[in-house]
Amino acid sequence: MTLAVSVPEELSARVPAEQRGPGRGRDDVRLLVSRGTEVAHHAFRELPCLLRAGDLLVVNTSPTLAAAVDGRIGHARVVVHFSTRGDDGRWAVELRDPDGAGTTRARAGGPAGTEVRLAGGVRLVLEEPLSPGSGRLWWARVAGGGVAGLLREHGRPIRYSYTERDQPLSVYQTVFALPSADGAGSAEMPSAARPFTAGLVAELVSRGVQFAPVTLHTGVASAEVHEPPYPERFAVPEASARLINAVRAGDGRVIAVGTTAVRAVESAAGADGVVHARAGWTDLVVTPERGVRMVDGLLTGLHEPEASHLLMLEAVAGRAAIDRGYDEAVRGRYLWHEFGDVHLLLPEEGRHAEHCLSNCS
Repeated sequence: MTLAVSVPEELSARVPAEQRGPGRGRDDVRLLVSRGTEVAHHAFRELPCLLRAGDLLVVNTSPTLAAAVDGRIGHARVVVHFSTRGDDGRWAVELRDPDGAGTTRARAGGPAGTEVRLAGGVRLVLEEPLSPGSGRLWWARVAGGGVAGLLREHGRPIRYSYTERDQPLSVYQTVFALPSADGAGSAEMPSAARPFTAGLVAELVSRGVQFAPVTLHTGVASAEVHEPPYPERFAVPEASARLINAVRAGDGRVIAVGTTAVRAVESAAGADGVVHARAGWTDLVVTPERGVRMVDGLLTGLHEPEASHLLMLEAVAGRAAIDRGYDEAVRGRYLWHEFGDVHLLLPEEGRHAEHCLSNCS
């Protein structure tokens, strides 16, 4: 799916919302709400008024890693993006050329046997492409030290040139992020959850909205090369599976916070039509043809017009809703990318939510 809209460069969110002026917080972003082709404009802080008691938000607890590290191949400087850790101890990595404004120029990896020298005596040896025909991501063997320590001491969050400057890792952690016992995490922030604050979560809970935590460790973004998502590690715990099934059996709506949460929940769906506790790897690509089975709505960021994630949005809400919503987002000067505004896709039958907006502060 490729959208017909063109997103002007000035609509890229260059800094986090809380850095755009005095007294601003993470939740000072805008919220575009689509119910079919009907579109409404809100502040994100009005989210509690747009949901109802019995609704369930599925949230990704994966922490963001400081996944970008400087290195050298011979005398040439490179930046290594640590994307995904394999079960065999190898890492899927992406090599990029530094340009002083984020690491925006991808370079082809390889050939096999290429050695990348990193800080602290750590070395990477490229072994094979992550998938046949792909030169961007490679499986690499790590020697001379551990990746967790390397990222902790020498890593920084991955950023791209549309942002203004490097930010501390805390800026890239969501309120739902939980440290992993094995040091695993996401190469890039599960950014749909970034506007949530502890206060907003408390208000949602007080109104009867429930939360179901899942985990999906995201790899590096792929929209720039039109690639589908690569396999990623996920886990849906037993308590969350039970809660999702209970809400689906009642009158509530299951709303995923981010495309990562959709991928995790749909990967745990069984042929029996219920969600099961599952953990492992998922290569599921949610498309309109495949559809969604366990999710009624989606809260997500605004994606590039050629991003593969748009197929998932179309599966949730339909092509007409996405076309209409993105036209309105450009017309309304919404901000794109991980520090930008967000989009709530709700079923058309959810129109009754508007009545309580007067209760929002």
